[in-house]
Amino acid sequence: MNRRAAGRADGRRSSSALRRAGVLTGLLGVVGGFLATPAAAAPADDAGTDRPVVVDVDRIEPRTVVPGAAVEVSGVLENTTDETWSDLTVRLQRGEVLTSRAELADAADDPDDVTNVVTSFQPVPGELAPGGRLPFSYLAPAEELQLDADGVYRVLVNVNGTDEEGFTERVGDLSTWLVAQPAEPATRTTVAWLWPLTDRPHRGPSGAFTDDDLAEQVASGGRLDRAVTTLEQLAGVPAGAPGGSAPEVPVTLAVDPALLEELATMAAGDYTVDPPDGDPRAGTGSEAAAALLARLRGLADDHPVVALPYADVDASALVAAGRPAAVLRALPGTSAGTARQPLDDGAGLTDGATEAPTGDTGAGAGAAIVREVLEVTPRTDLAWPVGGAADPATLEVLQEGGASTVLLTEGAVTEGDRATGAVGRAATAAASVTTDGDPLPALVADGRLADLVAGVTTDPDPADGRLAEQRYLAELGALTTQLRGAGGQSVLVVPPRRVDPDPATVAAMMTDTARLPWLAPGSVASLATGPSVEVGGPVAEPAGERLSPAGVAELARAVAVRDDVAAAVSGEPATALAGYDAAIARAGSAAWRGDPAAFARAVSRVRETLLRLQDEVTLVSPAEGTYSLASSSAPLVLTVQNDLPFAVAVRVELQARGNVGLTTEDIGVQVLQPLSRTNLEVPAEVQQSGGFQVTAQLTTPSGAPLGEAVRLQVKSTAYGPVTLAITVGAAALLGLLFLRRLVRYLLARRRGTADEAPGAGDPAAPAPARSPV
Repeated sequence: MNRRAAGRADGRRSSSALRRAGVLTGLLGVVGGFLATPAAAAPADDAGTDRPVVVDVDRIEPRTVVPGAAVEVSGVLENTTDETWSDLTVRLQRGEVLTSRAELADAADDPDDVTNVVTSFQPVPGELAPGGRLPFSYLAPAEELQLDADGVYRVLVNVNGTDEEGFTERVGDLSTWLVAQPAEPATRTTVAWLWPLTDRPHRGPSGAFTDDDLAEQVASGGRLDRAVTTLEQLAGVPAGAPGGSAPEVPVTLAVDPALLEELATMAAGDYTVDPPDGDPRAGTGSEAAAALLARLRGLADDHPVVALPYADVDASALVAAGRPAAVLRALPGTSAGTARQPLDDGAGLTDGATEAPTGDTGAGAGAAIVREVLEVTPRTDLAWPVGGAADPATLEVLQEGGASTVLLTEGAVTEGDRATGAVGRAATAAASVTTDGDPLPALVADGRLADLVAGVTTDPDPADGRLAEQRYLAELGALTTQLRGAGGQSVLVVPPRRVDPDPATVAAMMTDTARLPWLAPGSVASLATGPSVEVGGPVAEPAGERLSPAGVAELARAVAVRDDVAAAVSGEPATALAGYDAAIARAGSAAWRGDPAAFARAVSRVRETLLRLQDEVTLVSPAEGTYSLASSSAPLVLTVQNDLPFAVAVRVELQARGNVGLTTEDIGVQVLQPLSRTNLEVPAEVQQSGGFQVTAQLTTPSGAPLGEAVRLQVKSTAYGPVTLAITVGAAALLGLLFLRRLVRYLLARRRGTADEAPGAGDPAAPAPARSPV
């Protein structure tokens, strides 16, 4: 509920209580004579309490009050009760001057009485009927408010009115800030902006769009349309420089290459949305995507561009899960950063890595995407970790990936307040972070200013937007005042990644840096040329702000499957698997923070896809399920099929049951051509005839399995060495037995002949005994 709606509801509920307060006020007025000014002594912390009239301020001028200026505050009064309020009057009252950022923070957290100076009431013509709205305007010279010192002042817009019973009381109030600075300041505060253009991934592991939500984002009035409109409104702002030329506000764009890929595919036309649980349908965002890309190209011509990691992958999560290589494959500043989606025809992009231009030879696929889509060369040496925080291990990976400077929030380093001027010293966005190695150059973003931008990014109320801008100026005014002429300073404003801006409000904040003499616009790159401050060591994000540990662990297992397949790729794995690396980065996108269910679905889909990738290289079983070997040393012929679009190197592992009967030789690593079926001959030797059960498995060269293991039946009708030896031995034994019998027979015959010779014809000679054979 916004401030106006809350005030309306609460005001109606408190109507009777206010009437009773009015009675008491009236009595006190009769006694003390203060009826004309009943709210003069009201404390400032009454501002924001529930009152019957909501005060909406849409104009506060000038943005910087200088001597001789007239202060104008105007807006609308809205009655949230069922009573009519008359005799409405309005005035301003201010508190004490605040000359440092610490004082401003204390005043915002614990408001004191805004009664240092009170101006006179001015009438608001007309009555305020129930539910009615009435414009008001208050004009007073700066001298009446006595803004005689440079700094920031809390100001209360105080509205009095008379109810239907004739009682006068304060019916509405609103607190804001005025900034007083000299017309010709001695120092200036440089303000730089980094403007993110990101969105959650809209494609699944195959690269197909899983929804058409991006079409809404880029359509007129969509979030990305408003983000681009904000920068477009910077053109033509009245300049403070002589000659009236438009001021330069060099906002740096931080762009996700995966988002540009999606927009380019949509803009090419005829893209299909294929929801996981629905029927495919034609996408609807082609024209809007093409128009947005054309506008982005125009902005990229005028503003510096930083390439983010592909899909804005959550580097801290993957490094903590032990998968730093997956982060490197998504980074734009290294040749190892090869993650990109194989492109549809007509998308206007190249398919695969491209050569970087001279001076950018270390850039990866993410930088190439930005060059191809936006036609500019992005900066790739600036890393912006998710959440603006990173532990030392993640910082080391980012440096390995080409980052020479890291962008952090003030809470991500132990002494971040030193960079934002919160401790009373000059704000210095350029910093040095202490690490285990050499100090790491860093830029520290101002958290308070980022929160102010975020505060006008969801369903913006124009009045709230103007107040947010005034608080933004108050922060910068306090910073400038606390310097007291000691020198310049710098701040960096970095809104949330998925910024959802009110273009008019945020564009006004940006252009204030060019139109106010005590501010100066600067680029992110220019901050590094100024002074630097040491901000201590890195502070990791709270665990509750990261992706769910269970989902990250599952994603790490999916990366392990990818790495197993990569070990089998013949050639350059990163090139062959770029699309799968892109799918992993999309599943590990930081955009899933805060949506664990969507993160779990994305991880599950990418893991299923990678597991199927392993199954694309398989052994083909014989038609009859049996291999026959005709001889003892005949090769075992196996058929393998590679259904992948790239060559893979494999090994074949064969294991006979019980390790008996069959031995095979290792044929080493074999290369299978893309989309092919290949016969592999494995030398085999059988030890005996008969049937054998053999388990066959394809593996990567490192031993990871590919496809399912296959059980084969091998039959042999040939004599193996053992069988042959047994047969030959049996034959030899039979031969020896036959020879023995023959020898004995011959010997017996010889003995028989010799015995017959001396006893021939002698009837008394006994017959010779028969010897057994």
